[in-house]
Amino acid sequence: MTENQKVKKWVDWAVDLCKPNKVMWIDGDTKVLDELRNAAIKSGELIKLNQELLPGCYLHRSAINDVARSEDKTFVCTTKEEDAGPNNNWRPPKDMYTRLEGLFDGCMSGRTMYVIPFCMGPVGSPFAKLGVEITDSIYVVLNMDIMTRISPDVVKMLDSANDFVKCLHSTADLNEDNRLICHFPEDNGIWSINSGYGGNALLGKKCFALRIASYQAKQEGWLAEHMLIIGIENPKGEVHYICAAFPSACGKTNLAMLIPPEIYRKKGYKVWCVGDDIAWLRIGPDGRLWAINPENGYFGVVPGTNRQTNPNALATIATDTIYTNVVHNLDSNTVWWEGLDSNPPENAVDWRGEVWNGKTAAAKGAHPNSRFTTPARNCPCLSPEFENPMGVPISAIIFGGRRAKTAPLVYQARDFAHGVFVGSVLASETTAAQTGAVGVVRYDSMAMKPFCGYNMGDYFGHWLEIGKKLGDKAPAVFNVNWFRTDENGRFMWPGFGENMRVLEWILARCNDEINAIDTSIGYMPRPEDINTDGLGNKMPPMQELLRIDKELWQTEIKSIKEYYQTFGDHLPRQLWTELENLEGRLK
Repeated sequence: MTENQKVKKWVDWAVDLCKPNKVMWIDGDTKVLDELRNAAIKSGELIKLNQELLPGCYLHRSAINDVARSEDKTFVCTTKEEDAGPNNNWRPPKDMYTRLEGLFDGCMSGRTMYVIPFCMGPVGSPFAKLGVEITDSIYVVLNMDIMTRISPDVVKMLDSANDFVKCLHSTADLNEDNRLICHFPEDNGIWSINSGYGGNALLGKKCFALRIASYQAKQEGWLAEHMLIIGIENPKGEVHYICAAFPSACGKTNLAMLIPPEIYRKKGYKVWCVGDDIAWLRIGPDGRLWAINPENGYFGVVPGTNRQTNPNALATIATDTIYTNVVHNLDSNTVWWEGLDSNPPENAVDWRGEVWNGKTAAAKGAHPNSRFTTPARNCPCLSPEFENPMGVPISAIIFGGRRAKTAPLVYQARDFAHGVFVGSVLASETTAAQTGAVGVVRYDSMAMKPFCGYNMGDYFGHWLEIGKKLGDKAPAVFNVNWFRTDENGRFMWPGFGENMRVLEWILARCNDEINAIDTSIGYMPRPEDINTDGLGNKMPPMQELLRIDKELWQTEIKSIKEYYQTFGDHLPRQLWTELENLEGRLK
């Protein structure tokens, strides 16, 4: 138990409200955690898997109505509605507190309340932030132990802390009609009830590390971003770090754990994973932008993960992992999911807990959003700088979406302000790949639209302010598109590990080692500057991957104008100017 009187007072208040039978403090003690695992196995909340084949691994099934983030039930509660912005669902704090207190009243009766002091970021780092999650779920406790830093050292940090994020959670009765995930940025608080799904219940994840942290970052002059962080080591042994933001289904995890193609490995290239999902960035004493991964584990989507698509991820989740909503192979007491291999088990139980035969079943065995939670330490390519309290210096920021025709393979922003514009209009589109049909463009600015804890118009302005402070030390900004298709709807770029070829050009630009072509949308490589050695002649000419269709871009401008108008007066004038400049260059 902490000596921090603010924490103790808050916990006492939560006990009075939730009325648990017992209160247990969690400080990372392995004996206590083992006891909780055994209790979860006994109750059926966890299934212990084959410890010879999957040591330290367990299976969990969530409720059928509780399998993903509940965006329509997720709220940002600020005094003024405009401060939450059009990117968030909003309710007045007073109204929401009243409703939540009614739902939490007695919700833990007959249960144990777990109090989890946790640290986001390396313990002792000036980047680090503290939180305390109160929950009645053993599943949440065990996942938080993986995803955050929990230890007696964290409790000591909390003892003298003036501030912490108050995270209150209960699965209650999992009533979907009363499910709420509410953020109170002005109070440093998060309340979540009637969900056990990770994205709604692991409150250190998107709730704290992005929604609350982005608000804190605005107040304190830093950035909390939905970005991976990787280091690329060249044959000289030099490591350059990049951050990259991608909306869902755009290859983020694959890039975070990228294995370079053989021709690069033979030369001595390596890729190091600092983080796969979230980056906190601050201006360092040297004036550059430095980043840490505030998390201590990975909470990833399982389907499609295999030895070909992401061998590092598959190796990472082979030990000490909690699998959620995948297939349980009863013959081997292991797990399976679509895309793992072509041999689904015949004697199995699907994610719903129903008997399932992979050879004959019409329905998928694993839920499309089935997950793994696994410690970062398991990753074969984990960066040696992962625990560095100062983080790593960022040379480049990459934005990328899924675009069938509009965006080229890669281009560089003209300067940091133009880069903010490029990130602000980051978008993906629904595409029927087999026919090449292009659907609706969906904007997901900086891949942060679902996770920004305040008005995104003000968020863009904050990015521009950070750029001004960085000056000529700002990282270069790029846009990539791995998903361009030909007239038959086939992907033109091989992707996966071959993306290293594009990263090579990006770093060459960062180091002023190569020239670029000045185009209407930004700086682009000459076709011969993207290394295609070893790709064979099946790939289309690089000119096609780099082609700019001005008609499509003019249509894009109309769409951007409509999107920008949703932010009203909060959108910085500078972004309108960037859009006008683009329109002029295209003409």
